[in-house]
Amino acid sequence: MGKKEISREEAEKVLRENASRITEKDIEEVLRRQEEIERKLKGPLSRFFEDVKDFFSLLKDFFSGKYTDVPWFTVAAITAALLYVLNPVDLIPDFIPIIGQVDDALVVSICLYLVEEDLEKYREWRRQRENA
Repeated sequence: MGKKEISREEAEKVLRENASRITEKDIEEVLRRQEEIERKLKGPLSRFFEDVKDFFSLLKDFFSGKYTDVPWFTVAAITAALLYVLNPVDLIPDFIPIIGQVDDALVVSICLYLVEEDLEKYREWRRQRENA
């Protein structure tokens, strides 16, 4: 079997398309499966562990109404990226050792790039609350 590669453009297209279809039920699903997603953050994805923890924190605070100063696209992109990580049969199936997680890592990194400013605003909001 030949090695399949995914381009940054393909990964961004997948993320944007998936984000456009996200619903509140999808957010609930991601939050319910947080432990499963975090278990998958090994190997190529371990570099994103702290960022993904912040993704979950933002989603929880958004979903509970504690933090609403975030565009829907950011919430949807984060949710789509986490759902993508959960999907064992995505652009490169996860059962292919190491290579199967490369597309997951690329999608998460693109999500970080797309939501970076909003994620940093959220982190600052959370720091202010913790120091209050």
